[in-house]
Amino acid sequence: MICFAKRGFEEFAEKIREIEKKWQKERKEKRVFEADPRSDKPGFLFTIPYPYTSGPLHIGHGRTYAVGDVFARYFRMKGYNVLFPMAFHITGTPIEAISARIRRKDPKTLQLYKSYVSLYIKDPKEVEEVVSTFVEPMAVAKFFSGVISSDFDALGCSIDWRHKFTTGDPEYNAFVSWQFLKLREKGYITQGTYPLLFCPEEGQAVGEDDIMGGDEIAAEVQEFVGVKFRTSDGRVLLASTLRPETIFGVTNVWVHPEENYVELDLTQERWVVSEKAMDKLKLQGWEFKLLRKFKGRELVGLRVRAPNGAEVPVLPASFVDVNNATGIVYSVPAHAPFDYIALVDVKRDPEKFGVTKELVDPIEPIHIIDVPGYGEFPAKEAVERRGIKSQDDFHGLDEATKEIYKAEFYGGVLVAGPFAGTKIAEVKDRVVSWLREKGDAVPVYEVTAKALPVRCRCGANVMVAVLPDQWFLDFNAPGWKEKARRALNNMEIIPEVYRRLFEDTIEWLDKRPCARKRGIGTRLPFDPEWIIESLSDSTIYMAFYTVIHHIRRLKLSKEDLKPEFWDYVFLGKGDPEKISKEMGISIEDLRRMREEFLYWYPVDQRHTMIAHITNHLTFSIFHHAAIFEEKHWPKRFTLNEPVIREGAKMSKSKGNVIPLVDVPKRYSADWFRLYVVSAADLSTVLDWRETGVRTVGNSLRRFYELAEQIISNSESGSHAENGLLEKWIVSRMNSAIKEVDKMFSSFKPRDASIRGFFIALRDMETYIRYGGRNFKLLRDLLDKWIRILAPVIPHLAEEIWHKLGHDDFISLAPWPEVDEEAIDLGVETAYHVVESTIEDANSVLKVLKGKPKTLKIIVAPDWKYQEIEVLKQLKPPIEVKKAMSFVRDFLKERGKEAQDLVVEFVKEQGVWKNAGREM
Repeated sequence: MICFAKRGFEEFAEKIREIEKKWQKERKEKRVFEADPRSDKPGFLFTIPYPYTSGPLHIGHGRTYAVGDVFARYFRMKGYNVLFPMAFHITGTPIEAISARIRRKDPKTLQLYKSYVSLYIKDPKEVEEVVSTFVEPMAVAKFFSGVISSDFDALGCSIDWRHKFTTGDPEYNAFVSWQFLKLREKGYITQGTYPLLFCPEEGQAVGEDDIMGGDEIAAEVQEFVGVKFRTSDGRVLLASTLRPETIFGVTNVWVHPEENYVELDLTQERWVVSEKAMDKLKLQGWEFKLLRKFKGRELVGLRVRAPNGAEVPVLPASFVDVNNATGIVYSVPAHAPFDYIALVDVKRDPEKFGVTKELVDPIEPIHIIDVPGYGEFPAKEAVERRGIKSQDDFHGLDEATKEIYKAEFYGGVLVAGPFAGTKIAEVKDRVVSWLREKGDAVPVYEVTAKALPVRCRCGANVMVAVLPDQWFLDFNAPGWKEKARRALNNMEIIPEVYRRLFEDTIEWLDKRPCARKRGIGTRLPFDPEWIIESLSDSTIYMAFYTVIHHIRRLKLSKEDLKPEFWDYVFLGKGDPEKISKEMGISIEDLRRMREEFLYWYPVDQRHTMIAHITNHLTFSIFHHAAIFEEKHWPKRFTLNEPVIREGAKMSKSKGNVIPLVDVPKRYSADWFRLYVVSAADLSTVLDWRETGVRTVGNSLRRFYELAEQIISNSESGSHAENGLLEKWIVSRMNSAIKEVDKMFSSFKPRDASIRGFFIALRDMETYIRYGGRNFKLLRDLLDKWIRILAPVIPHLAEEIWHKLGHDDFISLAPWPEVDEEAIDLGVETAYHVVESTIEDANSVLKVLKGKPKTLKIIVAPDWKYQEIEVLKQLKPPIEVKKAMSFVRDFLKERGKEAQDLVVEFVKEQGVWKNAGREM
C-alpha cells in the first residue's frame, strides 16, 4: 500500500516559503520576466495601476495584484510576449501632508509611521532614524516604493522592473506636460470660476487622492437651491433644498431650536442661516458682515413669506441638520416624510415644542404632485406603512424619503403652480430659473459623500469653495464624450456587470479641476503656478512604460524630451531625422522607441479594483480617446471587488488589517494566491476567513506531497497498464486542461483554480485510493497538470517542474496540449455512476442497525435501455397510445413491465431526455 508522508503543517509552510525565496531569486538573476519586442510572438501589454507610496499595502491590494499576475502568467504561457511593468504614484498632496504632520511632530502620525516602518525594520533605533527622514516628502516616497517593490516580488508578481519610474521623475513630468498641451490644443481644458471640493487648511482644491478614503466614500459637490423666505422686518431666512419644485406645497419653515444661527449683512439683504453655514458661504464667494448670533428658538413663531406668496410660520424640528447647507429647510409634508412626521409631532403637543395650538392647527399638507400608486399625500402613506411614530426614527424616514423621491421623480407630474402639468423629471431647472428671475433663489453648495464628514489627508474638514481662475478638464467639451462612449463600446469590461457604471460615469462627468497650487507633480506647461493633480496625471502613463527604459539608456533629460519627441513616438507625427538631430540621438534609437510603442500598444488588459471605475479608469478612457489614434485605445479592463476580513471591513481602527508584507511570513505567496483566486469570483467581495485559509493550506500540502510521491515512485508501472482506471484519470486530466484553458480565457480565475487544482487533486487522489499504481503515467500527467497550475501557484509549480527533470522555467513553458482522443466522457460518466453508488451505499449503511454482511446492487436489464432508446426517437409531445404502438415488440415480449416503462417515460419524458444526454 502506498502511504503519503505526513509532515507537520508548519514544517510544510516553512518549506514552501524557502522554495518561494529560491525561485524568486533564480528568476530575478535570470531576468525571466524581461520582455522585449519579438517578431515571432504577439505583444501583450498587461498593467495594474501603480500603487500610491504613502504607506504599506494590505491583502486587499494583494488580491488585485495576485489575480492580475495570474492573468499575465496565463497569457504568457499561451504564447503571448507579455510585458507586465510597474511604477509608483507619488504626486499630489497626500505625501506632502504626511511630511507636514511629521514636521509638526503630530503624535498620531509619528506613531502610525513608526508602526508602518516596523513592518519592515525590527531595530527600534533604525525605525526612529527612518521616520525622522520623513520630514521630506521624497523620503516617504522612496522608502515605501522600495518596500512595496519587495512585497510584489515576494508575492511572485512577474514584473519587468526595467520600466519602473515614479510620477515625480523629471522624464515623467515632460511626458505629462506634453499630455496637457495636447488636451488644451484640442479644447478639452478650460479656465473659470467653479464650485469644487476645497481644504481650508491647505487653501486649495482637493480630489479623491487628497481625501481620506477618497476612493471609497465618493465625495462630490452637491448643489442645493437656497430659497428666500422673507420676514416683515426685511430679513431673509435662506432655506436650502434639493427639490425646488416642491415650493408650491410649502406649509412652514423648520429650524433647530437649540442650535446657533447668525444674521449676516450682505448690503442689499440680511440673511439668516446656521452658524455652521457662515464659513461655507464665505468660501462660496459671498461677502457679508456678521451682525449677531442667536439660538434657533428665537425664530420659532415668526411668519415668513414664501416665493409663491404664501405666508407660513417658522416651527422647531430636531431633524434639522445645521451642518448641512444653510441649516434651514422648508416643509412640504404632503411629499416629504421628515416634514410630515415633524408636523404630526408638533401638532400632537404644541406646548412641548414651544408653539401655540392656534399657530399649528391650521397647517395641513398641500397636494402638489400626482404620482402613480399613491394617493393625495404620498409621504403620509410611506410613513404609516413603515409604522414610523416620531422624527427620531431617522433610518425609517430616510428610507421613506428615498422611496417617495424615486417614485415622484420617475412618475410624478406637478399639479400646482405655474408649471402644472410638467413631469417632475423635467421641471426642476424651470422652477430654479423662475425663482432666480424673481430674486428668490441662490445656489448653495455642500459636500456629499457615503460617509461624513469628509476630511482632507491633513485632517481638516473638506468644504466647497467657488474659486476664480481654476483650470478644469471639461468632459462636456464638444465631441469628447462621443469619443469616450465609442472607446467604451469597443472595449471588453469584465465582469460585464460593471459596464453600466462606466456608462453612467461618462454621462455625469462635467468639469473637473485638474490642477492645484501645492503638492508634488508636474507644473501646467501653460500656467506654471499650477501643479497637475494626481488623478489627472495618471491616465495614459501606460504608454510611458513602453519607452522609459530607452530614455534612461540614452540618458535623455527633461529638456531633451520636447513635445515634438512625444508627437513622433506616440502619434507618428513629425520628421524623425530633424527630431533626432535636435535631441542629439541617432535616428535608429528614435525609430526604435516608436517601433516599441507600436509593438506593445494598445493596453491589452488593465486589471484593478472596482473603486477605480468612477475616476481613474473612466479618465483613462477619456484621455486615450482625446490623444491617441483609435487603434491605440484600451482593449480590456478586468476588475475585482475588495477584501473584507471575518465579515468586517478592514480598517486601522479595528486592527484587522493584514499588511501585504506579512503574507509570505504568516502564510506563503502560493498559499495566499491560491486562496484569493479560488475563494471568490471577481464580482464578489472576498471575505478573508482564517478557517478557509487554513483549509486551502492543507490542500496545498496534500498536493505537494502527492507530487513528491508521484515523482519518487515514477519508475513504478508502465504505459502498457491501461485499464479502465487509467483511461479515466487520463480523460479527467485532459478534460481539466481543456476546461481550465477555457475558464482562464473567459476571465474566470476562480472556476479555473477550482477545476484545475481542487477537483484535479481529488481525481488524482481517487485514482490512487481505488488502487491505481501506474506512477509512470501519473508522472506524465503531472507534467501537464503542473503547467495549468503555474499561473496560480508559480513557485511550487517551478519546484515540481524542475524535479520532473526540466531545466527551463515553467513560467516560460507553453500551455499543455489537450489530447482530445484521450477524453472519454463515457468512462468519466461510468466513474461518476460508481462514485455516486458508493456514496449512496455509505449513506444507507450509516442509518442501518448492525453490520450488514452483503450489499446487493440491482441494475436495470439491457432490454429496458433498448426500449428507452427506441422511445427517445419520438418527438414531443408524446402520447401514451402513440408510444405503445412504437414499442410493440417489447410489449409482446415483456408484457406489463414494458407497458409500465412506457407510461413512466411519457410522464417523465423531459427527465428521461436530459438523463439520456448525460449518459
